[in-house]
Amino acid sequence: MQTLTILGATGSIGLSTLDVAARHPERYVIFALTCHSKIVELAEQCRKFNPRYAVVSDSSKFEELKQLLSIDCPNTEVLSGADGLSCVASRAEVDTVMAAIVGAAGLLPTLEAAQAGKRVLLANKEALVMAGPLFMRAVKEGGATLLPIDSEHNAIFQCLPSDYGIENRGGVRKILLTASGGPFRTIALDALSSVTPKQACAHPNWDMGQKISVDSATMMNKGLELIEACWLFGVTPDEVEVVIHPQSIIHSMVEYIDGSVLAQLGKPDMRTPIAHAMAWPERIDSGVSSLDIVSAARLDFEAPNLERFPCLALAMRAAEIGGSAPTALNAANEVAVDAFLRGQIGFTQIAEIVSTVLNQAENTELSTLEAVQLCDQQAREQARDLIPAIA
Repeated sequence: MQTLTILGATGSIGLSTLDVAARHPERYVIFALTCHSKIVELAEQCRKFNPRYAVVSDSSKFEELKQLLSIDCPNTEVLSGADGLSCVASRAEVDTVMAAIVGAAGLLPTLEAAQAGKRVLLANKEALVMAGPLFMRAVKEGGATLLPIDSEHNAIFQCLPSDYGIENRGGVRKILLTASGGPFRTIALDALSSVTPKQACAHPNWDMGQKISVDSATMMNKGLELIEACWLFGVTPDEVEVVIHPQSIIHSMVEYIDGSVLAQLGKPDMRTPIAHAMAWPERIDSGVSSLDIVSAARLDFEAPNLERFPCLALAMRAAEIGGSAPTALNAANEVAVDAFLRGQIGFTQIAEIVSTVLNQAENTELSTLEAVQLCDQQAREQARDLIPAIA
């Protein structure tokens, strides 16, 4: 039996993780479930899975969650805030932590899980984008097992040699990171400035949260994934090629020096990489039906148009610069996407804000958590200051 903490249980990754766990009650027991503010949904999950802990990161919801659980889940202890998240990520009883909190808010508890030597299922790419050196050092020093959950990075992991490592590249030449291209892959460029949040969140293949959906529409998500891939697999940005693949059937590829290219294929369903990581090195049923490759009929590929997707170009630039640039990039993007979802700025202004912050930010090496948090805070303030001027 594996004891499992799910950070971000009410989000799309959390829901898929619980679905997989429910299919294998003989393998997994839920230790803790967390949410930011969706306490009604969290309470319902607690009634079904009876975890030891329930955590709401929005401390103002603490008493309300306690009340919701007081009758049906008397054995579930309620915690709140950042301390509560860190507690359930690092407790000795926990074997596996699904790190699925979106954005910078997920950094601290995910770092705590790594430092505590947990089996970390990483769906929070921002932990590596913001604090790559710090996070990877915590994984090494804590003796953690790090398994990627993003469908692309999980696909790469599956296509790499079993003994792959920084010291043993196993003949790998480069990584081919696939992207669907999102909902605006073929829209006229002059129409991008007027697209709505609803349109941006209507991903053609994947069912995701709002923030990640917008990131997919701008292809910032793929830029963040490029940075993440560099840290996960010990490669440089020029060893990662982004390829648009509209069908989202091939989730990524690895090219070897002998000319072989290995690809991982599957339906666009996050339960596949989640089940792979949860059971690794074994395989378990994920609930995902078989891929009908004949019905798929064709697999298309194209290079990304960086004029259409300036956020991808900005992320590539940040990856090349290194240091604090990816941290500033991520912070500015989170602020800009939130402003777009609130109707404060237009879609194309997301890239404008990120570009301005990236140009203004002083690049430094971030060797401590405090330095990462300070850089993140400063970039957010710069981004917020820009919103009234362009709104």
